[in-house]
Amino acid sequence: MGDACRGLCLGLAAAVLGLALAQPAQANPVLLVEADTGRVLDQKEAGRPWHPASVTKLMTVYVALNAVKNGRLTLDTPLTVSAAAASQQPSKMGFKPGTVVTLDNAMKMVLVKSANDMAWVVGEGVAGSMPAFVAEMNTTAAHLGMSGTHFENPNGLPDPDQITTARDLAILARAIIYHFPEHEALFRIPAIKIGKAVLRNYNRLIDRYPGADGMKTGFVCGSGYNLVATATRGNKRLIAVILGARSGTARTEQAALLFEKGFQSSWGVFGSAQPLLSNISNTGGPAYDMKPEVCGGKRAVTASEADDESEGSSGGFAFAAPVLPKSGAELLQTLPPSMPPVVVYVGTRGAPQDLASAYPEEEKPKKKPGAKDTKQAKTSAGSESASAESGDGAKPAAKPKPKTAAKPATATASTSGDKPASDKPASGTAQKKQVQPQAPITAGSVPAPKPKPKPKPAETPAESTAPAPKPAT
Repeated sequence: MGDACRGLCLGLAAAVLGLALAQPAQANPVLLVEADTGRVLDQKEAGRPWHPASVTKLMTVYVALNAVKNGRLTLDTPLTVSAAAASQQPSKMGFKPGTVVTLDNAMKMVLVKSANDMAWVVGEGVAGSMPAFVAEMNTTAAHLGMSGTHFENPNGLPDPDQITTARDLAILARAIIYHFPEHEALFRIPAIKIGKAVLRNYNRLIDRYPGADGMKTGFVCGSGYNLVATATRGNKRLIAVILGARSGTARTEQAALLFEKGFQSSWGVFGSAQPLLSNISNTGGPAYDMKPEVCGGKRAVTASEADDESEGSSGGFAFAAPVLPKSGAELLQTLPPSMPPVVVYVGTRGAPQDLASAYPEEEKPKKKPGAKDTKQAKTSAGSESASAESGDGAKPAAKPKPKTAAKPATATASTSGDKPASDKPASGTAQKKQVQPQAPITAGSVPAPKPKPKPKPAETPAESTAPAPKPAT
């Protein structure tokens, strides 16, 4: 009787374990960190490997800003769209090879529209070739202490070897905040305007959650819906990382709830023994594949970055505190625009190029774009489409195609004291000086107190004079 019972119990245990292993990752990786101190306020599986998708572009922009800081190029340096850049999958601007854009405009298109072709342009322009830029990305990641991260491309398009963790992305976000405070507005642009088309930022927290001020979303079928977000209330700035949400709405609401918890001084899952980022270990192993869950056959519409449909989920949080809302949707509202759409253009600052000439001949509009065309440009042109994954049936996104020439930007999200570069188009090859990444933001470092209202460090960590580590593998 005992043996039979023992056999039955073991069988039931094995069945339960098998069912648990077969279930999707219901507790998707999440992390909430104080930007100033690196203290972890909440985390679930923050060291678990995950595909970064377009949050990769945070490292692309970090490396580019580092090159500007080191004098290798300026924000006005003209970069040329190569054939390889033009061949990248949507989301993209769709400019033809030979089109010239400034580094400043390219980065804005990368961060707001999540343009995969512009991320490629930035990489080639900064390092001279894509292999050299990817090596620089990996060297920088290792230098910052992102031990669970490896890059294969600058835009996050699917690659089985492109992996990161929530822990590492929080380290990168802190490095951006404290190494480049003069460019903080670059990461919170609500929308860009190119010609007559206005393209909205996929980070739906901006101008909807009070205090939201960055940074980047990401989506491919294998990763699900990712988000690295920042928000500030008073002197407190928080970093939230959401990986593998089931929809664009779910990740937005989950991040809003996470922020709301963190801004309550009396709340904390760790009490007074809050760990630092350095206390979180990257677990290693293969990255989880979200494709069956977010791009499977049961889905009514093809998944894409433009997906804002609610699936009745706010991230699965349950709170005992009555002051917290029951869902993240209750925290979101329509706020006054924090800034008007930032104008971007092709060409150089002194010689803007006719926008229509930037598109392939067969793709130029045959008639003047009307309201319907502009609306299409606002919606379909900006999707981080799941067509990056094979076999999902998604069509390439449309592109904004107004014929009128765009004027130089008057509302810029970042400034620089550098002198404008020559208006002569560049070949896409930047100077090949040795990169010197910034000193790492370690999990235990405590930046100096920041003045109100926008918290910034009194000084940024000094640049390292030691050779950078070898690229992460």
